[in-house]
Amino acid sequence: MRARDWLDRVIRVQAIAQSGLAYTSDPYDRERYTQIREICAEALALGADEDIERVRGLFTSEEGYATPKVDVRAAAFREGKVLLVRERSDGLWTLPGGWADVGDTPSQAVLKELREESGFEGRVLKLAAALDRDAQGHPPCPWRIYKLFFICEITGGSASPNLEIVDVAFFDPERLPPMSINRTTPAQVRRMLEHYLDPGLPADFD
Repeated sequence: MRARDWLDRVIRVQAIAQSGLAYTSDPYDRERYTQIREICAEALALGADEDIERVRGLFTSEEGYATPKVDVRAAAFREGKVLLVRERSDGLWTLPGGWADVGDTPSQAVLKELREESGFEGRVLKLAAALDRDAQGHPPCPWRIYKLFFICEITGGSASPNLEIVDVAFFDPERLPPMSINRTTPAQVRRMLEHYLDPGLPADFD
């Protein structure tokens, strides 16, 4: 079995345990779901060579019915070059973005990420893609994640690194710097350029 297939099964069983804990009132069922969650944590820690306490903390911090997380990314272009930010955490480059916050619409979330990570203000032109992270060639992750990519127009502001971002710059999509593929792949950047050049393209999905 491939590592990604094995990880997918662990995550799906963990989601069942999380949802079970959210809805059951039977103390015996709660004990069973808790045991299943612990087995998933042990399996993930062992298979991915991760610290068991870190994995256990990730799982126990999630409550309620298990659903995919939402990551938003802003694809903004200037004279054919794409705006990228360099993450302090790994020193690599990505489209501005991050987790969508509760209370924000998708477009509000991506514009906030654009502003906070790059210093630029913008407006959304179109939703270019709604993708399952696991199907896009990203490294394995303990959560199921949907990635929303928006084509954005820069309307103001200036490049402004911050505590999480060490650099902000524009790049030729065919000559990208080392990318943080946990966040954005080169293929995704090139696909966003196609959407930017042809606004009539329908949104990609799955």
